[in-house]
Amino acid sequence: MTLTAQKHWNLLPVAPPAFFEAVPVNELLTQVLYNRGMRSAEAIQEFLTHADAIKENPYRMRDMANAVQRIVRAIEKGETICVYGDFDADGVSSTALLVTALQLAGGKVGPYIPDRFDEGYGLNNDAITRIASKAQLLITVDCGIRSIPEVVHANQAGLDVIITDHHTVGAELPPALAVINPRRPDCPSKFDRLAGVGVAYRLAQAVLRVVAQQKWSRISNDDVSQIELQLLDLVALGTVADMMPLLGENRSLVHRGLQQINQTQRVGLRSLIKQSELRLGSVDTTAISFKLAPRINAAGRLDSAALAYELLRATDETKAYSLATTLESLNQKRQVLTADAQAEAEAQIAGQLSDDPALFVVHSSNFEPGIVGLVAGKLTERFYRPAIVIEQGETESHGSARSIREFDISSALDEVRHLLMRHGGHTRAAGFTIKSELLPVFIDEIRQVAQQRLATIPDLRPTLDIDAEVTLEQLNWGLLEQFSRLEPTGQENPQPVLLLRKVQIAESKTVGQGKHVKLGLESVPTKKAPPSKILDAVAFHQGGRSKWMAKGGVVDVVFNLEANEWNGNRSLQLNILDIRAAE
Repeated sequence: MTLTAQKHWNLLPVAPPAFFEAVPVNELLTQVLYNRGMRSAEAIQEFLTHADAIKENPYRMRDMANAVQRIVRAIEKGETICVYGDFDADGVSSTALLVTALQLAGGKVGPYIPDRFDEGYGLNNDAITRIASKAQLLITVDCGIRSIPEVVHANQAGLDVIITDHHTVGAELPPALAVINPRRPDCPSKFDRLAGVGVAYRLAQAVLRVVAQQKWSRISNDDVSQIELQLLDLVALGTVADMMPLLGENRSLVHRGLQQINQTQRVGLRSLIKQSELRLGSVDTTAISFKLAPRINAAGRLDSAALAYELLRATDETKAYSLATTLESLNQKRQVLTADAQAEAEAQIAGQLSDDPALFVVHSSNFEPGIVGLVAGKLTERFYRPAIVIEQGETESHGSARSIREFDISSALDEVRHLLMRHGGHTRAAGFTIKSELLPVFIDEIRQVAQQRLATIPDLRPTLDIDAEVTLEQLNWGLLEQFSRLEPTGQENPQPVLLLRKVQIAESKTVGQGKHVKLGLESVPTKKAPPSKILDAVAFHQGGRSKWMAKGGVVDVVFNLEANEWNGNRSLQLNILDIRAAE
């Protein structure tokens, strides 16, 4: 294996001529939409107007009616409700959203977010026992789908339990009063790709609408409409942070949620935006992914997720500023710890590279439990192999896994469940707890699973799906404006990926202390045609390849077209995804 996985370029087929004739939009945009699976003018119109998912009814989700009936009864009777969340951005957003909604509906509600270090992910019996002494109803958000023994314990303690989650469903459902999870095989809804916060939002909608019809209600239908709108900023935050597909319903929710974020009245979110060197009106999915989400996640990774929850719920500007500053400090510390752990992890696998393993497993008592997932993600991105990073404790160890599209890590963990205390997740990301004495057996068995599943793929490397081949002359502000109609872009709805062949490097220099390469690209001059106008391009995190980007070189480039804003100036820029010498 090479030190860094080389990418395979896959230029997608050109749409049939009749398709271009039937669709009255820009041809390159039409090609991109065709590549996204759209095959009619009607489908494209629906996509471009974000109309596809707004029609959905929360009650199409299995057990929604049972959950709403129990929650409304609790509100009417003044029972105490506990919303039990998770410590990542999706879980914190979910907790803040549902607590806010139920309180506005008149409920007596409080949050509980477990401590990553002392309690770990999901429900735990000690917490349930404490909650049962104060509350009558327990509602999970973004967790609980595999907490069967814990739900049994809650029932025995006198708690009614409602599970809301979006993680992979196990062979058996928890014995809760209601289990709302769009991944249930018996769920008739099309909500299967919602984030945890999306599921919580649909529950909140259903409850608010029923409460508004009650004689004792203190909210009206008009209030409900306004509350639903104001909650969408949290939906966008958690959905993008959890890297959920931005298609269908998620895209509709995030589209409207971004509008709310950019005019949000939440003082905590406003402080966080300012602390992240962003401004209201400019927050998009990229800003959430690389600015806001890391700071929110830093709380649960290194301290307490309650800090992030308090920030999202803050009403005092002084407190909000203090909390945002704390998250900034934690995020900076997280960056240092991640870099140190990454170096140790790569040192561990250095001797394995020549064997081209199907899966990497690294473990150390030095790893912080809050950053193992980040390190796993970096290993997977660099080497294009599934990676498991384990924080090794004396008696128990906690692991986090990240994977590639060819390997379902959640089902792989299912195959070794007999060794695990608990586990759960998605196809590309999962976590688990294991007794430390079982680590050698676990490592051996999970490697065997990966070897068996990936053995039939001889050329395992990342693929860049390219939407279209273009010329320098086609790259202009008008094209960028057409591509803006795809927003919000993200998982499964990426920015258009374009290919330029045989362009010349007119300028080249490293920037960012050698981490990045900034280029000027032009057409190759001939006797008949001088070079074209130079277009700026930047290759982020590719400083190590700068020798292949020397001035005068003729290259093929795969890139996203974007606007670069700096010091009040705005210019077109190519964000280079990959580059190679022209054929």
